[in-house]
Formats: sequence, structure tokens, C-alpha cells
Amino acid sequence: MHRTLPLALALTATAAAAAATLTPGVPAAATPDTVRWGPCPEEVASPRLECSTLEVPLDYRDPDGRQIDIAISRLASEEPSQRRGVLLTNPGGPGATGLDYPAVLAGSGLPQEVLDSYDLIGFDPRGVSNSTPVTCDLTPEQQKRGAFAPYAHTAADVAQEAEYARTIAEQCAASPTAWMLPHTTTANTARDMDRVRAALGEPRLSYLGGSYGTHLGAVYTTMFPDRSDRVVLDSALGPGGYDVTAMRMFAPGLEDRFPDFAAFAAARPEYGLGTTPEQVTAKFFDLAERLEAAPVQGVDGTAFRGITFERLYSDALMPLLAETWQALDTDRPLPPMPPPPADPENSMAARLYVICSDSRWPGTVQEYQRNVAADRQRYPMLGGIAANIGPCAFWPAERVEPPVHIGDRGPSNVLMVQNERDPGTPLAGAQELRRAFGDRATMVTADQGGHGVYPFGRNTCANDAVTAFLTTGQLPSQDRACPAEPSE
Repeated sequence: MHRTLPLALALTATAAAAAATLTPGVPAAATPDTVRWGPCPEEVASPRLECSTLEVPLDYRDPDGRQIDIAISRLASEEPSQRRGVLLTNPGGPGATGLDYPAVLAGSGLPQEVLDSYDLIGFDPRGVSNSTPVTCDLTPEQQKRGAFAPYAHTAADVAQEAEYARTIAEQCAASPTAWMLPHTTTANTARDMDRVRAALGEPRLSYLGGSYGTHLGAVYTTMFPDRSDRVVLDSALGPGGYDVTAMRMFAPGLEDRFPDFAAFAAARPEYGLGTTPEQVTAKFFDLAERLEAAPVQGVDGTAFRGITFERLYSDALMPLLAETWQALDTDRPLPPMPPPPADPENSMAARLYVICSDSRWPGTVQEYQRNVAADRQRYPMLGGIAANIGPCAFWPAERVEPPVHIGDRGPSNVLMVQNERDPGTPLAGAQELRRAFGDRATMVTADQGGHGVYPFGRNTCANDAVTAFLTTGQLPSQDRACPAEPSE
């Protein structure tokens, strides 16, 4: 079966006191190191990027104890007179590498005035790729199966999946990197980010994070409010981060987004998927049922649902999605599938280490059975997947600290930007985070679909608001709703 579903960081006495209050027993960042920039790993292709490695504590309660590596990158401003500091970036995940993200942003239309204003900093979060990677010893078959559960049609399907989920959790707990399990958390990654800031000799840190990177940024600016400068959170998770609620929200997210694709396909009868949105929607359920009974070219019903979900992350992928549906409907050769991560085992393992350690997930099969029954009824496209049981239900019980509570204490230096029809981080979750931040945040929404606004989207109203904030510090006077803009 095809792998499915996609899965984006300061030393005054006041800030140190705030950090100590929020994170008892955790010292402030150590004396700044000297970062020695040099060549990047081979997989980081951009010639303009420089890379380095820092050592940080595995456990910040024991700062002089075992250390791990954090790999960082820099796309330096070429206008020293205009440079105002560093902009740390994160593309999401968790489990995604970020070393090349500064180059990705630059190549995707990040405005020149932003590139001139900052050194763009990327990094692989702890546990990922070049930053002391973790493993769950996942087999090739487990990697191919992917990170998400099959579509559960019955309570028995959930019970069957529980055995698989337990196996994965046990592999993670018995892996050679299990010593990192309690410490591979968003809070510790935020502390790593503050070590990066200190090592770069910067008094404060600006931040641009997308998807899961919004939670990372929210945690950083909560833990270190006086060390965070201009914080942009693009396509936000709710205040609980990537927890069981966020997982279940994939299902309403797809239902919010799907009408955009239904209208696209209905307007193009050459795909043969229907000439009205209702017919395209009916085709979805027809294909899902047929592929569940008899997979085509390795794509079963669960994979089909996942492919549909992930390709609705961008309007630019709609033609490819329509061609894929057409090929599955007629058993013609499939268009090329996107390449998997360079190291899918590490990516999957690092994701589990973070999401399962950050928060407690329901621990009984019965609760997942109830959730599946409810979500399958309300959100039939994806509810049987997003609410199904996963390894976090069987994660080792040890938790070093509770999750960071996102609140309204701190400066008004957070700009949230959000598509109205985002399948991966739906608007409802972003609105909850906005409420949690109170006066700390301003939110700009764009009347468009897809996952990711800045600088990838075409809505100039939303993009200009982010550029203005990053370059001038000026936030909109109040939350703003940007109207839809023509696609051409």
C-alpha cells in the first residue's frame, strides 16, 4: 500500500525568571557558544546555506549531563546595513527536517526585504535527521504502511488496529534511542531553540513556523516571552498542539476543504469524475468502497482517502489529484507519486516521540471505538482514520513535565495567518489558539483553501500583512479577514 498522509525558538534576568516560573528546575541558557559555520550535509542542496552543530542538554534539569546534537543552518542576509536579527524557521512535522527550509522559503517567493532584514536560520529538531536521530526500528513494511491507521468501519476494526499500534509503541520503547523518549518534546525543542539564539549572540529571536511549527512557536514564546521578537504562526494547531484533538480534526478539515476540489473537478468533465460537485462527492465514496474491496495498483480505500487528503494541501495539486482519481477509476497507470522523506523511518519515529510524549492520549480501546463511531458518522470521508487508535495509546507512562499551557501573558508580538479551508490545521483549531493568546496575538485569515499561507499562497492581503510585520513590526490594528483573490 502506498504511504499516505503528510504527515514547519533569548538572557535577561526578567526572562530567566519567567522561564524558571514556567519550567521549574530548568536553568536559563548557558553562556553563548561561538557558532562555526561550514558546509551543510550532502542532502542540503542549496549552495548559499551554511551549517553548524550545537550541543544541548538531553535533559534541561541536568544541564551538565548527557548532551545531544542540534544541526542548524543559515541563509545570511546580504545587506548588513538592513539586517535586524535572526528569523528562525520551522516547516512543521513533527519529524520533518528543517535544515533546508531557509532555502525553500527563499525559493518560494519570500520577499527580498525579509531576506535583507534577517539571517534565516533552519534546524533539524532534536531526534530528526542530523540532530541525534531517534528510531523505532520500523520495518520496511511498517514504513510503507505509513503513520496513520486504516479506515475503521467497525469497533472490531479498532480492536484489531490496537494490536498493531501496541507493537509500534513497544518497538519505540525498546529501540536503541529509547533513552530519548521522555526528552523528545516540544518544550525541550523550544529550549533548544533558545540555546540556538544564545549561541548566535542574539538577545531576541524572531520566528516563522508553519503547521506543527506553530505549536513550537507558541510554546517558545510562552516559555520565553521576553526573548521572542516577531513571531509568525502560519496554519495553526490548537493550543493543545498535535494531540488527539488535532488528529481527529483532520476529518472535519477534509470536509471543509473538499468542496473546492469538487467544484474544480466538476468544471472539467475531461476527468470523468462528474459534472456537478455532488457527483464528484459521490465518486469519492464510490472509489473508496471499490478500492477497499479490490485495491488498484497497490492503492486501497485507506490509501485513496489519504492521497486525497494530502493533495488538497495545495490548489496546485488538484490536477494531479484528479488525474489520480481518473487512473484509479479506469485502472490506467497512476501519475507519479511524491517521493517519501529521505529517511522515512526516522521521520515516522521522531513524529511519534514528540506527539506521544507531549500529551496523554486516550488509553482504552473503548474510547477510540466511541470516537470512531462518532466521527465516522459526522465526517465519513476521513473520520474512520483520524479517530482510530495509534501507538500513543500504549506509550510508556513516564512524562518529565506537563504540557506547556498557552496563555495571554507576554508582549503582543504574535501574528497568526490562516487559510479558511485548511485540511491539515483547520480554522477551528487556529481560532482556539487565537483565543488562548488573547491580546498577545492578531490573526489574519484568507478566504482560500490549502495548508500554508506565507509565502506560498496567492492572497496578497495576507502575505503583505506578514511581510509588514516581519520588516516593520507593525501588526494589523485588529483581526483581519482577507477576501478571496482571483486565481489568475
